[in-house]
Amino acid sequence: MKRSIVRLIPNNLRPPLRKLRRLYDYLEYDIGGRIGRRDPLLPPKWLHSVASQDLNASLIYKDYKEVGEEFFRYFVTIGGVQPDQRVLDVGSGTGRMALPLTKYLKSGSYEGMDIVPSSVKWCQKTYTPRYRNFHFHFSDIYNKLYNPAGKYSASEYSFPFKTSSFDFVFLTSVFTHMLPQDLDNYLSEVVRVLKRNGRCLITYFLLSTEALELIDAKVSHETFKYHLPGCRVEDANVPEAVVAYDESAIRSLYHRHNLSLSEPIYFGRWCGRKNGLSWQDLIIATKTH
Repeated sequence: MKRSIVRLIPNNLRPPLRKLRRLYDYLEYDIGGRIGRRDPLLPPKWLHSVASQDLNASLIYKDYKEVGEEFFRYFVTIGGVQPDQRVLDVGSGTGRMALPLTKYLKSGSYEGMDIVPSSVKWCQKTYTPRYRNFHFHFSDIYNKLYNPAGKYSASEYSFPFKTSSFDFVFLTSVFTHMLPQDLDNYLSEVVRVLKRNGRCLITYFLLSTEALELIDAKVSHETFKYHLPGCRVEDANVPEAVVAYDESAIRSLYHRHNLSLSEPIYFGRWCGRKNGLSWQDLIIATKTH
């Protein structure tokens, strides 16, 4: 319905109407915070990585909070995160995963890093003054989709943290947007900053035997029809948009980086699987030494 209405608007009127909508959204967000009608930890919907702009505000925030709470359960129940531990969120976005952790990491700490400057600035301004043990860092890494003017290559970037300084590291919807050389370096950095016996939780699109069968049966949400060296992608023009890896290749990579994979892999529903734990596939692993 919304798209049909948009098509009726003359092209020359669309830019000013978009500006008016952005102004309205800004005023609604700002005034809502000032009069106490909005949770101050919920980000404005125009910021990157909140949700689809086609959704109304109530649905955006419902999705935002539900996904955060979902992964918080995974962090604690299968990731083993404790309230006094030091946690790193790689790809922290607008704080979706940080939000539920504010109530849990009472004597621990949280560090988030992201490549989208507007999201990092918002989190720094919003979270850290309220929670002194929560910090956010901008990583100026090139990404064709999210940071096209980035200074550093993901394949050579070093996380801005000391070796063996975290109990738990997680990456949600990060490796699903990274090509092999970049992923390899990031995983090595995850291992470097983890303490011995520290754990990591990372999501993927894994091309398992079952997933490939479901793709062939045309029931999968993604097809990954384009083959690149070491991975498959959905969009040949913007390969980082969605990236999938063979399950066997990821298992070998974990072994090479001294990560002991905690069985089972929690396969997701993205490929049409009926009994997946979450949408993406999820791997828990421990740094062995």
